[in-house]
Amino acid sequence: MGDSDDAPPAVHRRPPRPARGSGGAVEGFAAALRRRLKSGASAAARASFAPDSGDESAAGEPSSSSFRRRDTSGDSSSAGGGRGGSGGGAGGGGGGGAMDFSAFTFRAAAPVHRKAKESPLSSDAIFKQSHAGLFNLCIVVLVAVNSRLIIENLMKYGLLIRSGFWFNATSLRDWPLLMCCLSLPAFPLGAFAVEKLAFRNLITDAAATSLHIFLTTAEIVYPVLVILMCDSAVVSGFVLMFIACIVWLKLVSFAHTNHDTRKLITSGKKVDDELSAAGVDNLQPPTLGSLIYFMMAPTLCYQPSYPRTTHTRKGWLIRQIILYLIFTGLQGFIIEQYINPIVVNSQHPLKGGLLNAVETVLKLSLPDVYLWLCMFYCFFHLWLNILAEILRFGDREFYKDWWNAKTIDEYWRKWNMPVHKWIVRHVYFPCMRNGISKEVAVFISFFVSAVLHEHVLLFPAAYSSFGLS
Repeated sequence: MGDSDDAPPAVHRRPPRPARGSGGAVEGFAAALRRRLKSGASAAARASFAPDSGDESAAGEPSSSSFRRRDTSGDSSSAGGGRGGSGGGAGGGGGGGAMDFSAFTFRAAAPVHRKAKESPLSSDAIFKQSHAGLFNLCIVVLVAVNSRLIIENLMKYGLLIRSGFWFNATSLRDWPLLMCCLSLPAFPLGAFAVEKLAFRNLITDAAATSLHIFLTTAEIVYPVLVILMCDSAVVSGFVLMFIACIVWLKLVSFAHTNHDTRKLITSGKKVDDELSAAGVDNLQPPTLGSLIYFMMAPTLCYQPSYPRTTHTRKGWLIRQIILYLIFTGLQGFIIEQYINPIVVNSQHPLKGGLLNAVETVLKLSLPDVYLWLCMFYCFFHLWLNILAEILRFGDREFYKDWWNAKTIDEYWRKWNMPVHKWIVRHVYFPCMRNGISKEVAVFISFFVSAVLHEHVLLFPAAYSSFGLS
């Protein structure tokens, strides 16, 4: 006890610091410095000398994990060298030599060109990479070119939008066209009466078909006669013919669908397997409610019931209406500010030279493209979705990705889905069922579509240009 009480307390002394001239300390410091430099330089070296643009390592190239393992062993050997004096110096030197060998890929003697590669813009590699930079460059060029054209147009013509662009005193002369448009619902009511008589077996199927042909023909000829008798504007005639053609397409679909429904009901045959339970439920006589909904719905193909949404999104609907008004005004601005001045100041194609005609077409091409894009977005996206939201119409595939179409045929199938579905259902498939070849059926489908477009677009313009009244 006494001895223990008189013993001095234990003192923990630091190990002696090696002299400055010790070679082991210098080598250990060099190894530590190399480790610090390597930790930041290895990633840059791998990005510069990697055989591929990805993270794949070349054959024989050390991975980052192996570097980490070697770093750990180097740290332990260095630590041991620090504590062991000269032995640590040898260990540090050995660690440095091992690191230099593993980092051979980053040395000047390492090969840079290791395998055959294609240039990024070659035909084999151009579609295997992103072109976001070129797309951004095209956007910048497009904005710059169009900004110059806008400034040039404003400096040359000024602001051409007039206060009476939408409505003026001369618009009152188009009231017969308005009355004609308001009287068009009489034809769907006549078609509904014909179908009621046919489903009750009060008239034969042949008589119902003849009455439908008379009603559809009268519906499309009646607006033409009104336009011929009245000195109306081009826009008014276009709107009337556009609505008349929509009603005509709906009447044809209504008559054709109910005719096929009567055949399926009276024949007693089994329905095709492709029809689901909902499709079988559609095999029923038309009602006045189903006809009214069909005439207002954003579709050209009749069926007694449609997929419906649960509710109407009021906030979304208001935003779509605001966008519709904005893009409608933008279309008027493009017509008045850019298209009309070019048409007025250009020479007649038959009086001027070929180069003048080509120049006029090229001048009109850019505003026409913008007008067409605004029309497509305004009608097929905004207006049809507004109608669908109000009526809670569920199927809103009014167009597909026509901008990715690789052929003209694919483009025509995607850009106008309501007309495409109508032609496939009421023109193409009936031709195929009647033994007509596929090529002839496609030609008939395109011919019907061309006649409808020419009837809507060119008739009012030709009537106004040549003064047929």
